[in-house]
Amino acid sequence: MVETKALIKTPLEGGEELSRAPSESRERELLPPAPRTPPVLVPIRSLGANHRERIARHLIALEPRDRYLRFGFAANDEQIQRYADSLNFDRDEIFGIYNRRLELIAMAHLAFSADTDLAACAEFGVSVLKSARGRGYGARLFDRAAMHARNEGVNRMFIHALSENNTMLKIARNAGAIVERDGSESEAHLHLPPATLDTRLSELVAEQVAQTDYRIKVQVKQFWDVLAGVQALRRDVQEAQRITPK
Repeated sequence: MVETKALIKTPLEGGEELSRAPSESRERELLPPAPRTPPVLVPIRSLGANHRERIARHLIALEPRDRYLRFGFAANDEQIQRYADSLNFDRDEIFGIYNRRLELIAMAHLAFSADTDLAACAEFGVSVLKSARGRGYGARLFDRAAMHARNEGVNRMFIHALSENNTMLKIARNAGAIVERDGSESEAHLHLPPATLDTRLSELVAEQVAQTDYRIKVQVKQFWDVLAGVQALRRDVQEAQRITPK
């Protein structure tokens, strides 16, 4: 088994026919197929060093159980802050999903190996806030990271997780990864095909859409913040007028 946990976890350490009558079968075959619901677009953007503080807030907001599953041990606030401070945005790739309040509700860390012998390998880790569960964000982030990894020449992607982390291992299996269990820990590895023109264009479009979505959210939040400030000022003036003796 290839040892990869150091890629993401090193900065912290130390510190899931019936038979039918022929006529009925023919009638059903004549019916048009049910339309598929198109997937909901989830803007996933690449995060830079200027997002470090929000990354730390996101990870610290994780519940104790989620921290344990994400890092493999019960990480405290100080250890999480150390992890966030040590993120190498020049080497690795960090992806995030923001809500309308510009809260980082889900993020993924794609860590590239610093070992030249493992230059074509990368490790994936993900976290999703409890309030954002059940929307498939973990799988979306995995797909986004896998596409980026292919475009960067990576041919094998790893996930190192606790064996009880059924959600993470399910994401890996659904992507076609081979999962090997070693007691309390499991490792999944996925062979990636080479990059294509489609994957490169898809990543450019996905990043542009996410950047535009983020800028719109920033502008909308600024508008509502200003409006809230004006309303608060108006209430203060009205209250002052009410209590001022005539």
